[in-house]
Order: sequence, then C-alpha cells, then structure tokens
Amino acid sequence: MRKFLGAICAAAIVMGGAASATAEDKVIHMGTMSWEDLTPITGITKKVLEDKGYTVEVTEFSEWGIAYAAMTRGDIDVLASQTDYVAHDYWTKNMSALEKISPVSHGLFQGLAVPKYVDITSVDQLNDNADKFGGKIVGIEPGAGLMRDTANAVDAYGLDLELVEGSTGAMTAALKSATDRKEWIVATVWEPSWMMVKYDLKFLADPKAVFPPPQSYYWVGTKGFSAAHPAAREAMASVYIPLADITAMNAAVNDGKTMDQAVADWLAAHADLVSRWEDIKSE
Repeated sequence: MRKFLGAICAAAIVMGGAASATAEDKVIHMGTMSWEDLTPITGITKKVLEDKGYTVEVTEFSEWGIAYAAMTRGDIDVLASQTDYVAHDYWTKNMSALEKISPVSHGLFQGLAVPKYVDITSVDQLNDNADKFGGKIVGIEPGAGLMRDTANAVDAYGLDLELVEGSTGAMTAALKSATDRKEWIVATVWEPSWMMVKYDLKFLADPKAVFPPPQSYYWVGTKGFSAAHPAAREAMASVYIPLADITAMNAAVNDGKTMDQAVADWLAAHADLVSRWEDIKSE
C-alpha cells in the first residue's frame, strides 16, 4: 500500500510539474519599440494571443540595440522589427540566436521630407537652398535607423546641412512651428505617420538611392520559439495589418484617443477577420 501511495504521490508531483511547465509556456514576453508604427502591431498581436489563452507581458525599448540585446539574452521572446534595412545590422549580428517568425505588415518608407509649399523636389537640391533651411536637417533619436540612413545621405550628396539629433517629439514640434509660419524645413520622416497628412509633407526624391525601398515588418524571436510555442507561432503568423490601418490608428491617437482605444476600435471593426486569425488548432 505504501508503495502504491508513493507512486500516486510521485505521479502527482510529475503532473504538477507538467502543469507548471505548461502554464509557464503560456506566458509570452513581447518587446516593442515605443514608436507609432510598432505599437499598433504589438497591441493587436497581444490581443490575439490573449484570446488564445496566453499571458502577454510587454516591455518597451527606446533603441534597437537595447531591444535586440534583450531578446538575445532571453529577456523577451519576440519583437516586431524591420530586418531588411532599419534594424538589419542588429538582426545580422544576432541572427544565430534568433529566428524570423512571420511578416506582419509591409510598406514602411523613410526619407527626407519637406512641406509641399517648399519648391524643391530632390535631396540634391538641398545645398542650393541651405540658408532657407537654416543650415540643418531636423532629426530624431540618434539610435534610429533613419538617422543612420540620413547621415549616409549627407555624405553621399555632400550636403552642407547639419543633421541635428533630437527626438520624435522635438521633430514634430519643429514641423508644426515651421508649417504654421510657412517656413522652410527639412526633416527625417517616415510612412506610416500621421505627420505626412497633418503637415502636408512630401518626400524628396533620392536619385542616389541612399534611402532603402519600402520595407516589411516581421515578428522575430529567440531561436526555438516556434518549436516551443507552435500555437502562438501560428496565431502570430495569422496576423497581418495593412500599413494604411496603422496610419489611421495613429491619426486617431493624434486626434485624442489613447493607443489602447485606437487598437480596441480597430479590433472591433475587424472582429470577423480577427476571429479567423484565432480559429486555429490550440497548442
């Protein structure tokens, strides 16, 4: 009898351990950059995973280097990223410890933009009008891939304008101030962004092709993530968000909604689509 009870206890311990492991497997540590193109992707995918029974813990990062280092260490499991150009260096440096899970959007474009009332159309016309731009290009955070590409453009075109590092908020404020006064300004801008519409901007042509073509967004994760979480991987691979929808959500945020509200509204408006994403075999 003692042997029988012992076996039952041992089995209970094993089952308890298995249950704990299963519960642990249902927790996804998701990273995101605190940028307007990535927060909607993160929010929508988080909700899809939660509806599948996962607990999703989100950590925000300010720079790609920090985010990729955290993922390589295993501090986070997954991260939405552009691997072809914007974060290409970080991806190639760490890819032996990582895996590409699935595409989630496409069409990111980054470059130098001016208000439409500025009567130049190309980067190679900037030097001839440097004084009108105050001798500067208004930039964003120094760790952004767009800043690296712009620095390359300054060299490639031999620009006499200074690339000024700052923040997205400071750049946006500079755009508002200049457009309110119909002054000339050139800034580092991207699409999708509510700024393109709000400030009626146009991208300058790039005849030397320094800036990359439209890019895709991917979910990337720690190596072995898909094998360890097959149902989570399938759910994430089902999610695809058109770039225009990301722009619309950010426009709603600019008009006063929180990002959580904008994501919730998008999910409600696309409930049938989301239910199809979620209609997959459970893990």
